[in-house]
Amino acid sequence: MNAARGIAGLLALSVLATGCSVGGEEKKDPPQSAPSTSAASDASGTLDWKACDGSFQCASLDVPLDYDKPDGEQITLALVRRPADNPDQRVGSLLVNPGGPGGSGIDLAENKQFPKDIQQRMDVVGFDPRGVGKSSPLDCHSHLQEMYDADPTPATPAERAAYLKVSKAYVGECARKEKDVLPHLGTLNVARDMDRIREALGEKKLSYLGYSYGTSIGQMYAQLFPTRIRTMVLDGVVNTELTGLQGADEQADGFYQALQAYLADCESDSSCVLGADPRGQLEKLVAAAEEEPIPAPQADRPATPGVVQLAIGVALYSKDSWPVLSQAIDEGLKGDASRLVLMADSYLSRKPDGTYGNGFDIYFAVSCLDSAWPRSPAKVFGNARATGAKDPLVGEGLVNDYVRCALWPTPPQPLPKLTAHGSPPIVVISTTRDPATPYASGVKVAERLPKGVLLTNDGDGHTVYAQGKACVDDAVTRYLVEGKPPKNGLECG
Repeated sequence: MNAARGIAGLLALSVLATGCSVGGEEKKDPPQSAPSTSAASDASGTLDWKACDGSFQCASLDVPLDYDKPDGEQITLALVRRPADNPDQRVGSLLVNPGGPGGSGIDLAENKQFPKDIQQRMDVVGFDPRGVGKSSPLDCHSHLQEMYDADPTPATPAERAAYLKVSKAYVGECARKEKDVLPHLGTLNVARDMDRIREALGEKKLSYLGYSYGTSIGQMYAQLFPTRIRTMVLDGVVNTELTGLQGADEQADGFYQALQAYLADCESDSSCVLGADPRGQLEKLVAAAEEEPIPAPQADRPATPGVVQLAIGVALYSKDSWPVLSQAIDEGLKGDASRLVLMADSYLSRKPDGTYGNGFDIYFAVSCLDSAWPRSPAKVFGNARATGAKDPLVGEGLVNDYVRCALWPTPPQPLPKLTAHGSPPIVVISTTRDPATPYASGVKVAERLPKGVLLTNDGDGHTVYAQGKACVDDAVTRYLVEGKPPKNGLECG
């Protein structure tokens, strides 16, 4: 269960709840000044905006596939803009990213209700990163469903062989169909794309809001172009300096803590359908799926152990989803796993026609590039067993998911150490019981940034800004609009 897929999972699950540097990169800029509170640009830019999707405007921008060959092959990025409601008080554009890798910034800009001051005084601009959605998308996921139906905790040589077989089929398709593109999809190139977007928007400085994996993009933008930042908010922070297995282990700890919080909440809530022993009920469900897939009359397949793992994980992203998980566990124990399958499909971004989006294609393409991974599947399996011993029910399967990176055809390109010298204050939001991006990651990133401002959200769930928590929303909105950061160490209970 990966941080990168959190926003898409949350959006889909809301329906279920009601329905069943590199140094030297940057050119020299003038000395950094305080963020402007007046108009940041004339908004002219070079993009050809056209009306689309109701009240929005759409445009496209060509960027180099390979920045070492800027005049070589180009790829097209898709963008959308919600113009400021009050153009006379406009302070610039706010570029947004929901996470992933694989999340659509276009979907975020069109569907997210941002605070009133943001909508009045900033153009909200979303883009699909390279390889995602409408931006020259990858397409190599015909084996996705069978890969995630497979048992994520293989206990025997035969089970491990089956898990590897379907993983190799998935990776092999990506290698065959996308081999020329895969080396150029890492986060450093996405950050370079963002600077091209900033320039095309006509903005002298970038205002940016990144959730989850979007915080990795923000960190790398700060590393490459620190003096081109006006304001930047990182919410649900990824620690970009961990190896792949270190990050997976830390993420497993986060999900296990979230699972503990869910089980404690259910145990203390008399309305929880799982009764006094929710852990025992969940363990029975997992064991039943391991014994034999559980029938799902309202779905197209039964609930395998892989389906159960996905359903648990997607529900842990948001406390609002906990009752849905309890209901799904109860129904599964009674022999109907339909809701569990629907939850898993929401995580896989299944479409009404039964096909799947390409979020996982880009997820592995980026994740396997951005971090150092072992090239031995056996090492991943060994680490997964160790993680599962300390984080039962979620840890082993989460780490095993990354066996795909041990098989990936493009060698890793680990991200550089974060220094970001010359940047203005950057606000880092970290939630104490975030399952996907643990609180400690945000603390570490805020400390690494030369002017990091830590905002602690004492709560559950993955990311928090613009979700109605006034303490967070007021402080962050003021910073984005006026350029005035909150006090470092602010805690929102």
